[in-house]
Formats: sequence, structure tokens, C-alpha cells
Amino acid sequence: MNQSHELHVIFGTGPVGISLAEELLTRGKRARLVNRSGKGEIPTGAELVAGDASRLDIAQELSRGVAVIYNATHAPYEQWPEILPRLQENMIESAAAAGAKLVMIDTLYLYGETHGQPMTEATPYAATSRKGRLRAELAWGYLQAHRTGKVRVTIGRAADFFGPRVLNSSLGQYVFPAALSGRPALTLGNIDLPHSYSYMPDIAKGLAVLGEREEALGREWHLPVPPIITTREVLQHIGKELGLGQLPQVFTVSTIEQARAANVFDETFAGEYEELFYQYTEPQIVDSSTIEQAFGLQATPWEEALRNTIRWYQERNRS
Repeated sequence: MNQSHELHVIFGTGPVGISLAEELLTRGKRARLVNRSGKGEIPTGAELVAGDASRLDIAQELSRGVAVIYNATHAPYEQWPEILPRLQENMIESAAAAGAKLVMIDTLYLYGETHGQPMTEATPYAATSRKGRLRAELAWGYLQAHRTGKVRVTIGRAADFFGPRVLNSSLGQYVFPAALSGRPALTLGNIDLPHSYSYMPDIAKGLAVLGEREEALGREWHLPVPPIITTREVLQHIGKELGLGQLPQVFTVSTIEQARAANVFDETFAGEYEELFYQYTEPQIVDSSTIEQAFGLQATPWEEALRNTIRWYQERNRS
């Protein structure tokens, strides 16, 4: 098949899905985005269709004739046990019926607390959280579908997101708008610990490469992360890019109880996120050297990534 005109379908139109569509278009692919409403802003040249990926017949219909399926769907935490296994089954069955590759975007939750040890693709699944254990079961299921020959699968795993279009993140809507307006940026946990972050365009590029390369199949990969620094150092970079000459003001929430008391999160989200808050009370160090060495990928330097992120937030404020 001529890869330059392949049709790729992306289920999910959050920041991952939209950024991935942009990346695929730059590579000469045709990109079909799918969400429930069929509405939303998409890159010029991409296709957007309405479809409920939780229905197998619809997922299969929208996947016919595609070369690669990307699962970039998302659901509220409280709905994960019900929705994510169903989406997994539908993605696998749709890819198998279409003869397509399946690329999955994943989190770090399945590793659990690592006590500062760098996370590699060989790090064992040792989650103590319900969401981490569910993610481990799903990852095993995707790779088992590959091992049995049912479908060709690969998994790209990312750290906390930041970058254009990223709002719902610890380095998102609570940080950049505040820094731009001179208000205190909200931070979580201990900001003097090393903490890996994934820049959204790097995530998109990594997923696109995983969809292209046969040697990526049947494996888990850590998507490229920039050099690991502390969150305080990230904020210092932001202050420098904004010409502040100093660290932006910071309001730190050290525990989930403080987040509740300050009404940072609604009670439903706080209850679900409590078991994951360890990510901000111990170092979160992701080693992405495997994918970098295998495919020549490099994360965008911090200065460039933050400059682009700030520019996106500034444009968003003007619109």
C-alpha cells in the first residue's frame, strides 16, 4: 500500500487526537477523526465524523479500509471500569476486521509508585490504585491480542501532558493562564521533585511513528520526554519566556485534602484522583531512550516547547 495516501482513523478529538491528525497530515496521510457529536475544530484537510466508539458496529463501519486505528478516546475517571474495557474490545475487533494496525495512547498509572526509580518499558506493572490496575489489565489485553495474532498492536505511553490544546493537566489550565495574567499558578504536591512531562506535538509525532514502523508492533514504548527537571524549574522557564525575570507566583496544593479545602477540584474528581496524587509527592522520572534510539526521535527542547505553549494560550485569550 502507498503509505503517502493511507487513511488513518483517530477515535477521540481531545488534544491527542487533534494533534495527531495534524502530524499525520504533514506526513501525507489522510486523517479521519471520530467523536460522538461530529462537531469540533479540526485541522484543515482532516475529516470529522460522528460516531459512538462504544458501539462495535459503528466503530467497525468507520474503520473499514483504514491502515491504522488510533485509540485516543477518553472518559471521566468514574466511568473507566464500564467504558474502557468496551472501547478496548471494539478497537481490537475493528482493527482485526479492517486488517489495520492499532495504536494505543496510555498513561503511567499502571506502574504505580516507583519511589523515584526511573520508569522504563521494563518497569513492572505494580499499581496499587484501581485505575492503575485497570490500565495494567488493558495493556495486557492489547498486547495479548497481538501475541495471539488477532491484531497488530503497539502502545505509546506518555507522562503528564502540556502544550497547545492541553487544558486538563497539572501543567495546563491552572498554570499558563494564571502566569499570563499575573495570578498565582496552581501547582500540585512537591514542585522541587523531578517530574517528567510530555509535550503534545512530541506525543503526536511518536504515535505517528509507531503507526508507521513494523518493528514498533507488539511492544510498549515511552514517548519522548524533554530532559527531566523539577516543576519549579519548569515554572522558572515559563517566567523567563514571559520576561518576568523571576518565578511566577505559585499557589501549591500539597495534598488532596488541601485541594478539597480550596475547592480546586469538584468532589467527584477529587475522590477519583486521590489514589493518583502520589505522582506529585515522589519523583516521576520517565526514561524515553528506547524510542529515541530505535526511531531517532528527540523531544522538543524545553524553551521551544514552552514558548509554543505560551503562544497558543495567548492566542486563545485573544479569540
